[in-house]
Amino acid sequence: MRTSVVVFTCDLRLSDHPPLRAARYGGGRVVPLFVRDPAVDRAGFAAPNRLAFLADCLRDLDARLRERGGRLVLREGDAVTEVCRVAAEADTDEVHMADDVSAFARAREQRLRRALEADGRRLYVHDAVSTAVAPGAVTPASSDHFAVFTPYYRRWSAQGLRDVLDTPRAITVPEEVGSAQLPERGDVSGVSPGLCAGGETAGRRRLTAWLRSGVDAYEERHDDLAGDGTSRLSPHLHFGTLSPVEAVHRARRVGGAGAEAFVRQIAWRDFHRQVLAARPDAAARDYRTHHDRWRGGKNAAADAEAWREGRTGYPVVDAAMRQLRHEGWMHNRGRLLTASFLTKTLYVDWRVGARHFLDLLVDGDLANNQLNWQWMAGTGTDTRPNRVLNPVTQGKRYDPDGAYVRRWVEELAGVQGAVVHEPWNLPAQERARTGYPKPVVSLAEGLDRFKRARGRS
Repeated sequence: MRTSVVVFTCDLRLSDHPPLRAARYGGGRVVPLFVRDPAVDRAGFAAPNRLAFLADCLRDLDARLRERGGRLVLREGDAVTEVCRVAAEADTDEVHMADDVSAFARAREQRLRRALEADGRRLYVHDAVSTAVAPGAVTPASSDHFAVFTPYYRRWSAQGLRDVLDTPRAITVPEEVGSAQLPERGDVSGVSPGLCAGGETAGRRRLTAWLRSGVDAYEERHDDLAGDGTSRLSPHLHFGTLSPVEAVHRARRVGGAGAEAFVRQIAWRDFHRQVLAARPDAAARDYRTHHDRWRGGKNAAADAEAWREGRTGYPVVDAAMRQLRHEGWMHNRGRLLTASFLTKTLYVDWRVGARHFLDLLVDGDLANNQLNWQWMAGTGTDTRPNRVLNPVTQGKRYDPDGAYVRRWVEELAGVQGAVVHEPWNLPAQERARTGYPKPVVSLAEGLDRFKRARGRS
């Protein structure tokens, strides 16, 4: 009987899974394989929150496979070595996996292809697995990728998506291929206490609930910090427990302005991936440099630490940073505010912020994280690179009664009304009782410093 290996990476699901569909073509046996590679740790991608979520995902994937007569095979070690070893044990000549865009993933794919071909085997890489539209599927006439979102989105929207694939009813795994023990969330230390549950089961449940009762109001509520009118599906899209193709199809069936706004966010995710696929160095280097001489030294380091700890003295910034530490997730409007504050008000290198986010975010996707940080720092694809978000104005606009701030900044929990966004305006004794820190810098000073640094004053 024909046997194929399916290597799971950022696609930890059974529903709408092109590599699995291809491997099962003709009713053959399948080895569903996940390799826990120490190189991921060495590269700095194995943050506790993502490891805990990953453990949930692998256990759920194994459970769903067992419901269909199969099981997940887990190996630990160099990914190329382990895939080749499993292919030899299964006596197969074909391996299937999903495309990915990071330099790390591309190098792994190339090494694996060479190693398999040396053994007389073949690697099949499938696109539109972790994206709705594959990187490079739509390009402008004069470049290998779109550098501006709006024209990309027009072409992306006109691109036909593939059909959603059925979830397999039965999977046969050869008994002779052994597996390491699956990890457990409880084995991971340093996990955020409010981290959400991982796995395809949880992801599909959340998507269904979102499309039923949340997406209709998304256009109006997606910036509401306290109301939290976002889908919170980003961790599931990052780990591939949900298919972006299926999410777009289902949202379009619901229809309306909210669904369109939600689909637009998935397009943003694809946009960043096509940028990173074409410019892999953008993960660490300016996409469009302004020759910034970012602040260094003790004062800048102290400001950055205050930002990490959520004690900058600007309530909405601190609330978002404390939410990140507690949940391993942050509201999108909070991500924009905190990134603007670090890079433009404090004038600290965007890489400092991007690294901290990757250390904590459960949805810490390299393309989205790095390129969104560059967007806010003005070194990326933003057509207005010098825009600065005022945290007081933004707080009053997107958290008008201060509920978000009071939820996360306990020192200000007793402060009522919009003054919670400007605690320095409280009577002196009342402010002293809160114990909340003074601003690390005045907004006027920060703006002036940024303008001078960019040669705009």
